[in-house]
Amino acid sequence: MGLEGSSKKMIATQVEMVEARVPLAYRDQCAHLLIPLNKCRHAELYLPWKCENERHAYEKCEYELVMERMLKMQKIREEEAKLKQAQKQAIPLIPNTANS
Repeated sequence: MGLEGSSKKMIATQVEMVEARVPLAYRDQCAHLLIPLNKCRHAELYLPWKCENERHAYEKCEYELVMERMLKMQKIREEEAKLKQAQKQAIPLIPNTANS
């Protein structure tokens, strides 16, 4: 289920995520950090100051994934711009006639 070209490996298995009841939207390369975070939250009655270390690790992982996707999209846009520029330059302004 890992993203193609992603530098992070998928650590949590599908079985682990199902057992931990991780929602489908959160089953990414950071799910292995979300599982202990949710366990801590449940055990500590969702008190915000109790599971800080787990939360920071999870949020850092998610941030790195977002930044990686943004860089990948930027590269794709740059390649498309180069192709578009090359296509513009390939069209001659004055067409060649058959007699010239």
